[in-house]
Amino acid sequence: MDLCPFSVTPAASLLARCVSRGAVSQEQIDSASSRWSSAFSSHLQEAEQRIRAQRQLDEVRLQVEKQSADVTHRFYLTGRLQVLQVLCDHLQDILKEQNSLRQRLMRPLGRTNLPVQAHLQRCVVDIVKMLLDFIETLEEKLSSIRNCPATRDQLTQLSSSLSRLLAQVAEVESLSSQVLQWKEVCSSLLSDSSA
Repeated sequence: MDLCPFSVTPAASLLARCVSRGAVSQEQIDSASSRWSSAFSSHLQEAEQRIRAQRQLDEVRLQVEKQSADVTHRFYLTGRLQVLQVLCDHLQDILKEQNSLRQRLMRPLGRTNLPVQAHLQRCVVDIVKMLLDFIETLEEKLSSIRNCPATRDQLTQLSSSLSRLLAQVAEVESLSSQVLQWKEVCSSLLSDSSA
């Protein structure tokens, strides 16, 4: 006759009646069962070990679920999957555009532009160089024009800082002259008192 570890045995019902009538306290029963006395069967001891192990596993499982909830929960996974899908669609569009650009660049450029006569090709090369130089100088001039308002602000800040610095220098000079006068007065008082 194999007993299920969770079934109520006659011994358990007897102990429950003893506890309800005050003959034995629950703590005494718990301490007796935790000492592994030989009065209890080995099946009961094994069942208690299994129950303790299961409780520990459940606690560990709950902790792991709490730590990994943002990774494994369906709500978060669907959001991440949608973001990945949008990113994948965007990358596919870029690849399609890249292929079309690559095909356009691989097409020969000959006979697609205006023809330049042979004796004028050297002039065209020189004009292109001059055009590149002009564009560079134009960009430099445009950047300096864009920086003019900032330069004006910086000059006004510099002049106000200079005026503050000069005011502080004048104040330090007056304080130093006062310190020198005070030192002379102190030294004359000390010489008079010692004499």
